Amino acid sequence: MSASEPREVEHEITVSAPAADVYRLIAEVENWPRIFPPTIYVDHLERSGTEELIRIWATANGEAKNWTSRRVLDPEGLRIVFRQQVSTPPVATMGGTWIIEPLPAGESRVRLLHDYTAIDDDPANLAWIEEAVDRNSRSELAALKTNVELAAASEELTFSFEDTIEIDGSAKDAYDFVNEAGLWSERLPHVATVRLTEDTPGLQTLEMDTRAKDGSVHTTKSYRVCLDGEKIAYKQTTLPALMNLHTGYWTFRETETGSTASSQHTVVLRAENIEKILGPDAGVDEAREYVRSALSTNSRATLGHAKNHAEARR
Repeated sequence: MSASEPREVEHEITVSAPAADVYRLIAEVENWPRIFPPTIYVDHLERSGTEELIRIWATANGEAKNWTSRRVLDPEGLRIVFRQQVSTPPVATMGGTWIIEPLPAGESRVRLLHDYTAIDDDPANLAWIEEAVDRNSRSELAALKTNVELAAASEELTFSFEDTIEIDGSAKDAYDFVNEAGLWSERLPHVATVRLTEDTPGLQTLEMDTRAKDGSVHTTKSYRVCLDGEKIAYKQTTLPALMNLHTGYWTFRETETGSTASSQHTVVLRAENIEKILGPDAGVDEAREYVRSALSTNSRATLGHAKNHAEARR
C-alpha cells in the first residue's frame, strides 16, 4: 500500500521559563507525567549516546494506550527529533522535532514540528490526520506551557520519598499482591471498596475508597502500568485538595536473603489550599509532612501485607 506525499506542519508557544530548563523537562522522560496530563508513565527500551527508544503510556479519550518512539537528543542545539516506530492507520509515518529557542527576559519559544504521511492519498485520511495533529499539538503545547511554568515555580512544592521493607520471601509473590489490587478490599484494612479494570494486560484502571486515620473515606482513581513482575508505576487522576500531582511506583527486587519491596511517591502540593485544610499557621513544611505521613501510612500498610503474603508462600 503506497503512502501519500509527506506533509509538514509547525506549532509554537512562548513559555515563561529559561530555554535550558524547558529542554531538560522534555528531554528527561521521567518528567512527562508532571508536564503532560495524559501521560501515565514513560521508560527507556534502549539508550546509546544521544539516541534512545522510549515507551509511552498515556490516556486518550479516557482509555490508556501505549506506543514506542525513537528520539535523537541535541542538548547543545536544544532540539529533540522523534519518530513513531509503529503508526496507527490512517497514519503511515509520523515524526517531528521539538526546537526550544531562548528569548529575552528568561522566556523561551517552543516550536513543535511534525511531518507525516497517510496510507494512500485519500484526502479524507489526510484531513483527519491534519486535524488530529493540529488539535493534539495545540493542547500539548498549552499543557507544556502551563506545567513547565508550574514546575519552574513549584520546586519548593515538589518532593519525592520512598519506603522500603525486606521480605523473607520472593519478589514475585510480593509483586502479585500489589498487582492483584482487585482483592485489596478483602486484604487491606484501610481499603473499603475497590474497582479494578484491566482491558489491556498490564494496563490497569484502579478506583478505590480508602479510610484515613480519622475514619473519613476518600475516593481515588489511578492508572497503573504493571511491568514484568518488577515494577508497577501509577498516576493518580483524582487528587485530594492538598495535591496538584501524585505519581509513584512500586518496585520488587530479589536479594541474597529474600527480596525487597519499595513504594516511591512524587507529589506537587497545592499551595492555595494549605491554610484552608491545615489552618492559618501551616506552611509548605507542615503540608509536606502531613501529605508524606498520610501516603506513607497507607503504602507501608500495603507493603507490610505484601510481605506477609510473600512470606506465607515461601
